[in-house]
Amino acid sequence: MYKKIDHKDIEYLKSFIPEDRIIIKDDISHDYAHDELGGIESYPEVLIFVLSTLEVSKIMKYAYDNNIPVVPRGSGTDLVGAAVAIEGGIMICTKMMNRILELDENNLTVTVEPGVLLMQLQEYVEANNFMYPPDPGEKSATIGGNISTNAGGMRAVKYGVTRDYVRGLTVVLPDGTIEKFGGKIVKNSSGYDFKDLIIGSEGTLCIVTEAILKLIPLPGESVSMLLPFKDIKSAISAVPEIIKSKASLTAIEFMSLDTILSAQDFLGKKFPDTNYEAYILLTFDGNNKTQIEQEYSAVADLCISLGAIDGYFIDTDERKKSVWSARGAFLEAISASTDEMDECDVVVPKDKIADFILYTHEVSKKVDIRIPSFGHAGDGNLHIYICKDGMDEQTWERKLNEAFELLYAKAREYGGQVSGEHGIGYAKKKYLHKQLGDRQIEMMKGIKKVFDPKNDNLR
Repeated sequence: MYKKIDHKDIEYLKSFIPEDRIIIKDDISHDYAHDELGGIESYPEVLIFVLSTLEVSKIMKYAYDNNIPVVPRGSGTDLVGAAVAIEGGIMICTKMMNRILELDENNLTVTVEPGVLLMQLQEYVEANNFMYPPDPGEKSATIGGNISTNAGGMRAVKYGVTRDYVRGLTVVLPDGTIEKFGGKIVKNSSGYDFKDLIIGSEGTLCIVTEAILKLIPLPGESVSMLLPFKDIKSAISAVPEIIKSKASLTAIEFMSLDTILSAQDFLGKKFPDTNYEAYILLTFDGNNKTQIEQEYSAVADLCISLGAIDGYFIDTDERKKSVWSARGAFLEAISASTDEMDECDVVVPKDKIADFILYTHEVSKKVDIRIPSFGHAGDGNLHIYICKDGMDEQTWERKLNEAFELLYAKAREYGGQVSGEHGIGYAKKKYLHKQLGDRQIEMMKGIKKVFDPKNDNLR
């Protein structure tokens, strides 16, 4: 049984954390009772804004000794309830741990605290002619959150995901012990790689308090191309052929017209083209402009032969801002178009993307519910949203569950996974059980018990 926090606990916490960084339950903002998607709500009993690894360590040791539950939180941009204090207890917010500690140009690394925002990091390293490649759509997410979910984003096609760019971690274990895993080294064959185990563990094993991240030189040239198609089937069907062309693509994004129109209304800015049902957005980058031009010309010709109506080159700042601001606003735009929604963040093999997107349309008709979508067509990670649109609570729950069961079953059939980058959290755990089966869940519990002997129950 977890312990409820009392006056004695508060007084101890105040002995090393100033009062202005400790918020007691009745004074905690509603923002900290839910994540960005909402739907799952629960207040922590205490909210603490931490500034250092040592503070996190002291809090964790006390909580461990006294059986108090703890949940770590960054910006709260999570979509599956992982940053919600389901059991009450202490919420440790790391967003004030937001310092960029070191740029090491010799080792091509940057060392940051977990509360550094993705957009803050990207701006900093690009100003120094480097690039941090992971590029999920939510730029206000923290690096700690990106590490916890192994976030990918739009550039994963060429550059990979967060795990590929984490060299070292400083973490605090559940009992307050501070450990360092990895470092500035490039290779490591020295025992189990705990660093990689922690990446994507959603805060269930430890709390990340510092990260050493790999950088690459900033490409000198970048250009995007917007390809309209008359229908969704022809757009999605072109993706495998684009991939097989072996062009050095940075991003391959799928967008449907209804999602674009939602973003256009939400932002109050016009998208370059809204005359067709579906669009593919491609990005190329590199140091040699001639090579990039050869590649995008060849891909443009290929896409037109596959049914693209035209190819719009997004090579001016105005056009780039128009297209990419719309792409970045898709989630917020869909959310603004309905009173409640939930997400199916599946990932499927690349050759199944077209079939799965078309299947979402079948599910939408079968269940009679709106299901807009967009996604990273180049790596099979699709963001599919089920919208409530004013229906009563009982009907919503029934239709939502029916749609989820159909979508996740199809993902399993195609050899996919429950989540590509947003994680499992609290909301998607039953689908993970169906995906992995009892044996793998027991293995996960065993790993959890090694890190946290008092609590081997993955909730």
